[in-house]
Amino acid sequence: MQTTTVTYPPVGVVIPAGGIGSRFGHTRPKQFLELAGVPILVRTCRAFLQIHEIRWLAVAVPADHFQASIDLLRVHLAMEEFARLRFAVGGVTRQDSVQAGLDMLAPEVELVLVHDAARPLIDRATILRCIEGACTSGAVIAAVPVKDTLKKVTQSGRVENTIDRSALWQAQTPQAALRPLLERALVEARRNHFIGTDEAAVLEAAGIEVRVVEGSERNLKITRPEDLQVASALLQEQRIMKIGHGFDAHRLVSGRQLILGGVVIDYELGLDGHSDADVVAHALTDALLGALGAGDIGRHFPDCDPRYKGIDSLLLLAQVQTLAEQQNYVLGNADITIVCQQPKLAPYLVQMQVNLAKTCKVDPAAINIKATTTEKMGYTGRGEGIAAHAVVLMRSAHERQ
Repeated sequence: MQTTTVTYPPVGVVIPAGGIGSRFGHTRPKQFLELAGVPILVRTCRAFLQIHEIRWLAVAVPADHFQASIDLLRVHLAMEEFARLRFAVGGVTRQDSVQAGLDMLAPEVELVLVHDAARPLIDRATILRCIEGACTSGAVIAAVPVKDTLKKVTQSGRVENTIDRSALWQAQTPQAALRPLLERALVEARRNHFIGTDEAAVLEAAGIEVRVVEGSERNLKITRPEDLQVASALLQEQRIMKIGHGFDAHRLVSGRQLILGGVVIDYELGLDGHSDADVVAHALTDALLGALGAGDIGRHFPDCDPRYKGIDSLLLLAQVQTLAEQQNYVLGNADITIVCQQPKLAPYLVQMQVNLAKTCKVDPAAINIKATTTEKMGYTGRGEGIAAHAVVLMRSAHERQ
């Protein structure tokens, strides 16, 4: 397994939430109703704000609910998440709302995702597929193949014929495009008085090729009251927490740097190993793998593989973090204990915490690191080696409220 770094252009998101949801039959727009105790709009915005590659998110809301929308999101989102939001007044049509949101995104945004406010169960993997697809082909939509048999029916209710579904896909959002393409398509639509049902239709009308990336059957659009019940059931299924434990120990030898938690420690001895022998990063990596049910660090990064000779163990941790994201899990918190007689590690613990949190894409407060001795008992007490234990709690990326 090789480490790869994906670099995206500046990404922004537009959430057209300017509708009133007349089909839902409620006095308030459906995006402000609660799903499992959290407003739908909050869940939708949060799904994107948890992705660091997305820099700004513009929400176009009804004029009558403009300040209420701002207040709602300020209450439910973390301060750093709320700071990435921009607000616009939605228009009469979806295209008007998309344009209003687009105008609020910073000029440096090069790639834009548009997502329905009423699709709160969107997952990280689908979002990233849309970003990557738009980077490659210019414009994409998330979609799933049509599964049911389709019938063409007359107004009187008579089945006219059966439609071949082999080439039919059900469009979802996000729908992503390079910003110049989306802007051009919206301009042409206004000039031609064209109203599309989604951004793909607007892009197609402008002669811009749109490709499909894999969506998700769980990416439900809440349109009617029964959809809210289905979404609640899906959320209940996703509220799964997993616990993992990791342990690692290495011998102290001369001629090696001592690296713990990605920090170079000033000491005359270092830890011996195939990689940089960072027992702290190794224990945390093993704990993540344990929670995911994915074996151990030796299975993924064997010490007989020359690719990992001397490798920075934070890179290995980053690969397992990516594996967790692919399984739609995020780190809830980690508790790490370093067992070390010498040297004193207290001055280095904060930087270790920062390094591990950055690699795992969590706030530093989610990583707790302690250092202890064994009162000169055992191999750690005799200064022969250093050990580390890690316990983690992993949760579904949809669980946060």
